[in-house]
Amino acid sequence: MNRAVNITEITSVLRLNRWMEANMAELGEVHLFSVGKRLFDFLLAFAFIVCFLPFYALLATITFASSRGPVIYRQERVGKNGKRLTVYKFRSMVTDAEKHGPLLAVPNDPRITPWGRFMRRYKLDETPQFFNVLFGSMSVVGPRPEREFWKLQIEEKSPQYNRLSYVKPGITSLGQVKFGYAHNVSDMRKRLRYDLLYLNNMSLRMDVKIILMTIMVVLKGEGK
Repeated sequence: MNRAVNITEITSVLRLNRWMEANMAELGEVHLFSVGKRLFDFLLAFAFIVCFLPFYALLATITFASSRGPVIYRQERVGKNGKRLTVYKFRSMVTDAEKHGPLLAVPNDPRITPWGRFMRRYKLDETPQFFNVLFGSMSVVGPRPEREFWKLQIEEKSPQYNRLSYVKPGITSLGQVKFGYAHNVSDMRKRLRYDLLYLNNMSLRMDVKIILMTIMVVLKGEGK
């Protein structure tokens, strides 16, 4: 009887050890990837900001001269683990664009200034977000951060959207290069499948691939 009990205990301990080894190895890989991704983001953001600094000054000057209002537009969005973050962009719309509440941009939106339309076409308005990346609130590649107003509406119909909060939001994403800009909640839900695909296959190799696809979108002027 004692022998049977001892064998059972030993078997349980061995199983527990194997489970812990497997999970510790997985946790180690996840940690290593997180460190590598953060280093990749920091170096890329730092290099971009240094090289793009003269263009920041030029874009800021034209934005200031082209229409009334602040040069930099700040907006609160939901980031990793549901934490709020402030996203920075060059202002591309008139100052009272949302005086009646949150409203997504639509094709030929009259709220977008002529200069803003040009910036959005080549995604120049989003370049200040590299400072978000530099300071750690965003990643270069990751799901697009949304405002809580839209996030709650998406989760109401697609609860799996909450999984995107496991990672930092990004300047660009698989959803943005494959689906594009979302004009309504229905579009956001359709784009979600690409972001979940990224979430299930995250790697630095995929990040590089998405960055290269984004560069092609920018060069073709296919931004919105």
